[in-house]
Amino acid sequence: MSDKRRPGLILVLLALAQLIYALDLNIVFVALPEIGSDLGFPGQTQQLVVSAYVVLAGGFLLLGGRAADLLGRRRMFVLALVLYGLSSLAGGLADSAGVIVAARAVQGVGGALLLPATLSLIGTLFEEGPQRNRALAVWGGAGASGLTLGALLGGVLTEHFGWPAVFFVNVPLAGLVALAALYVIPRDAARTERRRFDLPGALSVTGGSTLLVFALVEGPELGWSDPLVTGALALAAVLVAVFVAVEARSADPLMPFRLFRNRSLTVGASVTFVYMATFGVLPYFLTVLLQSVHGYSALQTGLAFLVPSLAIAAGTQLGERLATRTGTRATLLAGFASGAAGTAVLALGFDADAGYGLLAPGLVLSGLGQGVVWTAMWIAAATGTPAREQGVANGIASTALNIGNAIGLAVFTVVAETGTEGRTGAALRAATADGGSVVVLLTAAGMVAGLALALALPRSRATRTVDGRAGATPAAAEGPAAAATSATRATPATLNAPGRSDS
Repeated sequence: MSDKRRPGLILVLLALAQLIYALDLNIVFVALPEIGSDLGFPGQTQQLVVSAYVVLAGGFLLLGGRAADLLGRRRMFVLALVLYGLSSLAGGLADSAGVIVAARAVQGVGGALLLPATLSLIGTLFEEGPQRNRALAVWGGAGASGLTLGALLGGVLTEHFGWPAVFFVNVPLAGLVALAALYVIPRDAARTERRRFDLPGALSVTGGSTLLVFALVEGPELGWSDPLVTGALALAAVLVAVFVAVEARSADPLMPFRLFRNRSLTVGASVTFVYMATFGVLPYFLTVLLQSVHGYSALQTGLAFLVPSLAIAAGTQLGERLATRTGTRATLLAGFASGAAGTAVLALGFDADAGYGLLAPGLVLSGLGQGVVWTAMWIAAATGTPAREQGVANGIASTALNIGNAIGLAVFTVVAETGTEGRTGAALRAATADGGSVVVLLTAAGMVAGLALALALPRSRATRTVDGRAGATPAAAEGPAAAATSATRATPATLNAPGRSDS
């Protein structure tokens, strides 16, 4: 059956993959206390279960994107899901701290392969313009749903079946999607030219990215002057410098610097960084407010996240409509404006004596803006890049996303904890809420910076789409590079996160 006749099935699988990816971001958090108790984790080291995933996922994203370009998008998509399923099985069967941390690290590598492979499949199997916009909206909505389900399922599964259930749930999901992909997603095209894999570039950028994310994640825990943190930062800087030197001389680089001449990709990647440094950190501080200040249980916290998750899901769909009708630039401007206003309102609810009702208006308005920006920034990142380099383009944007989140959390955690030292009881709860309020206002200011970035995109020109609706001309919206690409491209038809044929 031709891939033109089954775009719906392909999109279902890609959305399910994003659901699995997003599900895993939240589902483990609520199980951490029980994991620590059962496996003998001291409280201060339980964060390793989270850090192992974040560090490896952040370090391997660019490599994952390039591997999709060179080795095949479907192959990497399936491989990522297999890694996810096997590591989840190992995590559920773990009988020691070391095994579960190792399993989470492998899950992180799987995530680093899955996200850019999924995005590049969307970028090459769906035509630039309304079709791709709709696909990204469905994909983004699945991610927002995964964040909600993760928080809820984590509480329910841990309470009724124990912590291994939060790992085991991934095994059948990942296995079924991987198996279905072999039948539904088109085979990777045979390569018509020989391409050399840039091993020195791959090793240097993966090592540098991994060490940078490690330092940013562990800095708040270990202290920024800790030799492990300072050493990781220094070595990361050296490896990144080596990577730049290697890429400048390579005949077939891992990350061709000429890609950054595409203004849409450059702005899109910059926006993903700002997005995760602002919108992306809000769920963490909201969780601290609900649990540490207001005393919510894990399940109550998951239910509290229903409101923002539904708003984000609605925003992803609104973002697709806005991008199709008004263009990517106007959509990003609208999303950041809504997000900044809603986040400023949200700060009013960060008070030790405030109830959830005072948080709700800000959560809705901020969530809508977050969903709109999420869809539009991936549209921008994928626009104007040749099909054979969609993988590395999405790897660049995904890496910026992950590093933005790590830097945002590192900086804002320090800000939030200022003034809490030596306090206990009601005084500590009040200081924690006040620190969170300052952070929320600062993220709103960061969203205004996102507005400025969005202005760097060219204006779109309205036209008519094939179904008669008003839309934006992709080539006109994104410049001459997009015009050349759109002429040759193939055509088949959520607080965090948070995603290629052969070359």
